[in-house]
Amino acid sequence: MRQYEEPLRPSPTAAVSQTFRSRSVVVKVAQDSSESPGSIVTYVKSSFSTAEDIFALAGIGFATVAALWASVNLVEIIDKLPVLPLFFELIGISVAWVFIYNNLLFKPKRQEFLGNIKSTISRILGQ
Repeated sequence: MRQYEEPLRPSPTAAVSQTFRSRSVVVKVAQDSSESPGSIVTYVKSSFSTAEDIFALAGIGFATVAALWASVNLVEIIDKLPVLPLFFELIGISVAWVFIYNNLLFKPKRQEFLGNIKSTISRILGQ
């Protein structure tokens, strides 16, 4: 365990009280990483060693940025239309009410819904 002491520096009230403060910081390693950063870098370098792979990676990155830009602009255009935001809001409210009616309103359905959630969580966690 290493301890690092910050150099003395005047406190905000040093002009008034003429005192200095120091801080001690203790740094601990929580766990060792199984892979060093060097091994990850060598894996990436070996995976994209040819020029064709680099162009493919650049193309995928460009396509991702272009798709994100297009989807953001599409949402902005739809939001500017006067009728569609109200229509989408009504659809959202109706879907929420159907969900509440089908899963949360009555006790037997609520218990079945909670059972489905618990079984899904246990399947995901592998228990």
